[in-house]
Amino acid sequence: MNKLNLLTLILFSLFFTQQAIAQESSVSGQVLDKIVAKVDNNILLESDVQKTFLEAVAQSQQGMTPPSRCDVFETLLINKLMVAKAEIDSVIVTEAEVMLQADNRFNMVLQQIGGDENTLLQVYGKTAEQLKNEIYDVMKEQLTVQRMRDKITQGLTVSPAEVRSFFQSIPQDSLPFFSAEVTVGQIVKKPEVNPQVKENIYNQLKQFKEDILAGRADFADLARRYSEDPGSGAQGGDLGFFRRGELAPEYEATALSLRQGEISDPVETQFGFHMIQLLENKGGSYNTRHILRIPQATEDDIKKTERYLDSLKTEIEAGRLEFAKAAKDYSDDRNTSDNGGFFTDPGTSSNRLTLRTLEDPVLYFTIDSMKVGSISKPIRFEDPREGTKVRILYYKAKYPAHRANLNDDYEKMKAAALRKKEDEILSTWFVTAKEDVFIDIDPAYDRCNALVERK
Repeated sequence: MNKLNLLTLILFSLFFTQQAIAQESSVSGQVLDKIVAKVDNNILLESDVQKTFLEAVAQSQQGMTPPSRCDVFETLLINKLMVAKAEIDSVIVTEAEVMLQADNRFNMVLQQIGGDENTLLQVYGKTAEQLKNEIYDVMKEQLTVQRMRDKITQGLTVSPAEVRSFFQSIPQDSLPFFSAEVTVGQIVKKPEVNPQVKENIYNQLKQFKEDILAGRADFADLARRYSEDPGSGAQGGDLGFFRRGELAPEYEATALSLRQGEISDPVETQFGFHMIQLLENKGGSYNTRHILRIPQATEDDIKKTERYLDSLKTEIEAGRLEFAKAAKDYSDDRNTSDNGGFFTDPGTSSNRLTLRTLEDPVLYFTIDSMKVGSISKPIRFEDPREGTKVRILYYKAKYPAHRANLNDDYEKMKAAALRKKEDEILSTWFVTAKEDVFIDIDPAYDRCNALVERK
């Protein structure tokens, strides 16, 4: 079969995080939708191919040949094959993983349009619930595909010699042209909430429990009215079944200490205060519902955090403290603190990334207005799950747009060489895997010879 086009695979990895929020394309007019492939119970639609093809062409790097429609079709078909094989091979993506990713993606979309769910219908032609469901389905497939790919290529590495050999195999006139890149770090602090605010929330949840036990209130009704969990609140607080180890440790320990139907006293986790009811406990999984209340920092709490970060900024600028050490020791953002506070490109794990990679538009415009080498004043921002936080940004370096070379782009070339090696292993896997599933391709795509092995 064809070796998968490297660029195409990277683009689809990016696209699947965007497909659920894309508006219907008007570039080529109305698409008459139909099923163009089936892989067991998984279907591929003509509209999926059309939208993905347009997205892939739009994002293709200068100097690189954009993927053909057949490349797009084959990659999407292989994704469906991986999903089907994941079910056969019992490769599981948990509900908690999907919900977390889907909630983050939805909240990011909501933040970009000002946080108003009513605006979603105007901008995307979908209600909040419709968009959440669509994002959930896309994220589940994306995570399943990645989990299968990781399983198939587990332990694969490339040596420096292999990276050099891969780079030298690319014709000079085919080397990609990379956009300008930056290296940016952050130190994030979550304001310490006033103890009185926490006490008030604790007492409110205690009162909820008393009202439920006395028959004056219903758990589900209270959850719909007061819970600040966007995923479960509308469902009366019902979280569904989770396996052990998937939820916050404090939540799980409390839930599993209850008898079926029993309601807990309020318990605090990193997300806020929960009142939990155990609905069912069977085997290694359990079902609960909860009411989540999130303590909000006061203006004084936030200003105290700003003063703290301002003092850190002074220490760093005076040379008495290294930014990377300060981030590791003091930042509350675990995604960046372990990397010395620096953002990384998810595709290459490199600290060099394009401004486009910074998904937060506020972050994008802040960096764009800073001087290289400078540290920003404390900046407030909203975390969709945890409310107001404060951060300082370090604009460490900027790299001009350039034609790819091994010195400046080693990490990118390493990622590309590894992907090529993965493709070769996957090619062998596909030959045997396709025999384990039912595949039906619409005659319109017979010309692509998808999944046909070629010498």
